[in-house]
Amino acid sequence: MKRIIYAILLFMAGNITVHAVNTEIKYISGTDADNTVKWDFKCDKGRNSGKWGKISVPSCWEQQGYGEYTYGRYYIKNQPLSDECGHYRTEFTIPRSWKGRIIEIVFEGVMTDATVTINGKKAGGTHQGGFTAFSYDITDKVSIGKRNTLEVHVEKNSKDPSVHAAERKADWWLFGGIYRPVYLRATPKTALRDVAVDARADGTINLWCAPIHGNYSVRMGITGVQDTAYRADRVISRLTGNNGKSTASALFNNIKPWNPEHPNLYMLSLELLDSAGNTVHSDSKRIGFRTIEFHHRDGFYLNNKKLEIKGINRHCFYPETGRTASRRLDLADAKLIKKMNANAVRSHYPPDGSFLDMCDSIGLLYLDELPGWQNAYNTKIGKQLLKEMVIHDANHPCIFAWSNGNEGGFNYALDSLFARYDPQQRHVIHAWALFDGVDAHHYPAFQTGVARMHNGYQVFLPTEFLHSQYDKGAGASLNEYWAQWQKNPLFAGGFIWVWADEGVARTDRDGQIDTDGPEAPDGIVGPHRELEGSWYAIRDIWSPIKIAPVRITPRWDGRFLLHNNFLYSGLDEIKLLYEIKNVSSPLTNQAHEAILEKGEIKFPPIMPGETAYSYPVKWREADIFNLTAVNAHGDTVNTWSFPMKYADQYFAKEKANAAGRHKKQLSVEFDQASGMLRNVRVNGKEVPFNNGPLPVGMKMKLKSIEKRADGADSVYVMKYTGAADSIVWRITADGLLGMDAVILNRKDGGKFDGAFFDKSIENLGFSFSYPESEVKAMQWLGKGPYRVWRNRQEGMCIGLWDKEYNNTVTGESPQPLVYPEFKGYHGNTYWATVISESAQFTIYSETDGLYLRMFTPEEPVNRRKGQNTMRKFPEGDISFLMEIPGMRSYKPIEQLGPEAQPSHIRINKGDEGIRIKLWFDFNPKP
Repeated sequence: MKRIIYAILLFMAGNITVHAVNTEIKYISGTDADNTVKWDFKCDKGRNSGKWGKISVPSCWEQQGYGEYTYGRYYIKNQPLSDECGHYRTEFTIPRSWKGRIIEIVFEGVMTDATVTINGKKAGGTHQGGFTAFSYDITDKVSIGKRNTLEVHVEKNSKDPSVHAAERKADWWLFGGIYRPVYLRATPKTALRDVAVDARADGTINLWCAPIHGNYSVRMGITGVQDTAYRADRVISRLTGNNGKSTASALFNNIKPWNPEHPNLYMLSLELLDSAGNTVHSDSKRIGFRTIEFHHRDGFYLNNKKLEIKGINRHCFYPETGRTASRRLDLADAKLIKKMNANAVRSHYPPDGSFLDMCDSIGLLYLDELPGWQNAYNTKIGKQLLKEMVIHDANHPCIFAWSNGNEGGFNYALDSLFARYDPQQRHVIHAWALFDGVDAHHYPAFQTGVARMHNGYQVFLPTEFLHSQYDKGAGASLNEYWAQWQKNPLFAGGFIWVWADEGVARTDRDGQIDTDGPEAPDGIVGPHRELEGSWYAIRDIWSPIKIAPVRITPRWDGRFLLHNNFLYSGLDEIKLLYEIKNVSSPLTNQAHEAILEKGEIKFPPIMPGETAYSYPVKWREADIFNLTAVNAHGDTVNTWSFPMKYADQYFAKEKANAAGRHKKQLSVEFDQASGMLRNVRVNGKEVPFNNGPLPVGMKMKLKSIEKRADGADSVYVMKYTGAADSIVWRITADGLLGMDAVILNRKDGGKFDGAFFDKSIENLGFSFSYPESEVKAMQWLGKGPYRVWRNRQEGMCIGLWDKEYNNTVTGESPQPLVYPEFKGYHGNTYWATVISESAQFTIYSETDGLYLRMFTPEEPVNRRKGQNTMRKFPEGDISFLMEIPGMRSYKPIEQLGPEAQPSHIRINKGDEGIRIKLWFDFNPKP
């Protein structure tokens, strides 16, 4: 009986021992913005100040109704700085099972100076710096199994001048509070602490940890996260001391390396063993096996593949919660960035650990940056914050490099310290500067000057470019920027500024979105991640599958020339689906799409960097050929569309199908002096479409009008001097109005006077007037659904599109923002119906590549003084154009590429000119 009892006691002791050696965590706060815990709180200034209340933790106190709002550029605008302080109080209990263990309290992030007391005793010195995690050993300050009181005094602005300059004098919203989670952590007295792992692509693991003195070993094992059946034999490695740390190593076979296209992850189990082989401490880390290297005058390499960084800058920010993130929203952001075909992210500061987890999981590289927005930390504080950042983040395989500050916020004394805590020895850059072999120049022009991209010899990685404020930048000119830069083998990629409009839902203004005027509407997407046109343009430009231009005509052989621009994936991992469609027009009384055929296009194995033709696909005559590339997860990689008819061919088909259509009595009136359309009546009712054709980008003067009959049609032939040769108007017996304009004509010789044209052609064509108040919606066949600019054509597909009228000002309209914007230029128009309750009409084009201008977008009210965001739109309301202007970015148009520049006119003797041939079908009722 004694032996049995003794055995039972040993078994129980063994169980207790195993339990006691694990690292355990207990949250005092909630885990994220979606899961918070109420603490007692008092703010000393601003809203709801001077009294105790309840506040959600984690949170930014401004979003909980406390204090005041300040944007970080206050010092430029001479605005007052909100400087309130908050006092937090809560209670917690330490589990009795934690007796005899080291107990720490961990803060993932507090803005900005935090003084922590436990049961009335200071936990340690005041922590200064709002973007890094910090902890205190509170073992001797807590009572086991009893209620303990935690108080945290938080100063929104740091008393340290360098922290204040680095973090608060910055181009972002300033918040206060315990905005990231708080938890307790218990470990044995002898434990693996500050573990950092270099898990290499060949299966080697090199482990660093804080010094452990004595004869100890580490037992390591790995299990697959995606491949849950994978188990590796555990490896025991002796800990050795080296340069103020303890180290161990192991080798695992048959692992799958991590890369952005195949983010294979493993759980690394760790057991600290004493000299007798007993487990002293156990813990685990999620890792990815990959080898990251930087080679001077060459580039960044991941697993021996040269990287091309397709990067996005991102603030850790959401309108309702400020800097407090949630795993749900982090995952949604990561997925949306990935679906845009980006493969990397950068912030001005280390992000929440949850976002790095998402980047690890779905395959987004990360450039992790020590804060310092144009001002650096002093060396003493900088050393502490750098250590906290690197130790906290080092095990994330997504991090490919470190950044020491931004735009001059560099403390050079800190550069060598990254390697002290990072066993992977990742490269350190200085964002916007040329430093240690990486030229991170910000906002380069298309041809950036001396010793830069065009004629430089350092690796080029602009950490900010193509500023996306309002509808500027991002997709505009990206296509030619990227193509130009890719010509140089020193090009390593770049990071667009910025992911989302940083609009805060202000609790002092009933949730109204505030971007501090022009300071923060910088996003490719809206504050709630509303997709703007640039999102689709970037997805197209950065698509890892490139399709050579092709025109589908009766002589097309059914093949596409495909280039594999993936870094690690063959195209056998992609499905290429096609659809062949007919699209009817209102001429046949009802517009609709009909899929005639669909299927999958097969192609031979095409490896990264290779180009090959797809196998021929059977096809039939139709209107549109669509392609969609889908990855193994079912996500769309990109879509392409190819017209199968020219505009005149499409109209001829539709007109032939409209035989027997309802006839209308159409009458028109032209001004005899100018030739302008003055009045349109259908069945006796006026349609307010008039005051055209008004010449755009050119001058012309009416010379003569001739009216004649052509069968049952009435014809007006108008001759001009100047840019236009003639316009022939035709009123058909069934009530269509045709306009056939010939401009830039020198077929018969004659004098050409350049004074009849603008010196630089930004818009070229004709405008008409139509009251915007009449419009309810539009339906059209052409590129859509978003508007285009001369230098942002990518991402839009030819198809049948619908959108309701809206007056969205990109990045500024009152919430909710409605996208796509209704107003602006629309590409490759075949036909468009302006839907109105009283004056509906449809325009048909027989001119290929015609742009339809639909009204004039409003300029942002809060744009910078004297700076318009768009080039001047033509006079009139609705225009039919052969040329449209480009969209500027942070740089003026003159410093962007050729696609952004206006055209120039040159006409040679014998040129037949350019025709703009339109048909108008007026319907007084929809």
